[in-house]
Formats: sequence, structure tokens, C-alpha cells
Amino acid sequence: MYPEFHLARHQTRRTFLRQCQTGLGALALAELLGVSASAQPRPTNPLAPRPPHFPPKAKSVIYLHMSGAPPQQELFDYKPKLVELNMKPCPDELLKNQRFAFIKGHPKLLGTPYKFKQHGQSGAWVSELLPNLSQHVDELAFVKSMWTDQFNHAPAELFLYTGSPRNGGAAMGSWITYGLGSESQDLPGFVVL
Repeated sequence: MYPEFHLARHQTRRTFLRQCQTGLGALALAELLGVSASAQPRPTNPLAPRPPHFPPKAKSVIYLHMSGAPPQQELFDYKPKLVELNMKPCPDELLKNQRFAFIKGHPKLLGTPYKFKQHGQSGAWVSELLPNLSQHVDELAFVKSMWTDQFNHAPAELFLYTGSPRNGGAAMGSWITYGLGSESQDLPGFVVL
């Protein structure tokens, strides 16, 4: 029997993936080193914009996430049914098979105490807490389709930023920088403060 067959028979899936990962890492390193060694004329200003990886549809993204800010249903996510059911017991079908943090007994629903109006051509709902922002709603994008089953803030925020409730995923800023390209290879394309 050939020794290669003996090795192939005893190779596990984990070993195979580890060997593939090493090869992919070497390919990525070669690509990165090739970019810096390419024969491009050096710009006079090292911070001058460079062409992006792909033709962008947007010029930039400013994403503001205010931890500790008022909830969206008090600012721009109008929930008339929640206002109607304010201080009434939560329906049992919403509690069935759910885990909640720090809730004991049968909770009550809490609607917003603030008034909402529609603004702009888009008809976006904005509360009375944001009178100046309501004048600019047609220039904003409200993403209301995101949700998670994480019931604590920290894993839910991590899920929002990376798509996973566990550490280690690529951040939203990484994907935006990848899609739009970076103006500088020497400065970060996104910053988290």
C-alpha cells in the first residue's frame, strides 16, 4: 500500500480544512503584498483618494448607533397599536416560548407618551422629540427590517454590527469599506468610537 493512501485514509475533515486555510492565507498575503508592490505612480500626496475596489453606488455611509439613546418607538418607529394597548397585559401568544431578561410575572405593554406626525414627501413618521430632524426625513434612510431574538442588549448590538451574537465576525464598517473602497491604504476606512 502506498503511504499517500494511508495518510489520506486517516486525514480528518478538521485537518483538511486547517491545511486549506493555510493555503488561502498564503494566497491572501500574496495578493496584499502584490498590491503594495505594483508599478503604480506614487501620488504626490500619500493621503490622496485612490480608486475603490468596485464602482460604488454610494459615496459614503454615516452610521450612528447611540447606545443608551431613546428607543426607536419613541423617535421614528410609530406603533399605533402599541399606543392603543398601553398599560394592558401583554398577550399570551407574544410570551409563549420566549425568554426575557429581568421580567417577572405577566408584563404590561408600554406605548410611547409622545405625539407622532408624518413629514416630507416620504410621509415618514417622526415624534415630537425630533422637530429639526423631521424637516430632513426625505434625505434619510430608516431601516426598520432588522430584528434579533437576542434578549440582552450586548449580544443584540453585536448581532446588529456583525450578524452574529458572538465575537469575531466582520463588522458592518468592514463590509461597507469593502463595498465602497477606501481612499487610503494607510488609514482605516471606518472608525468605532
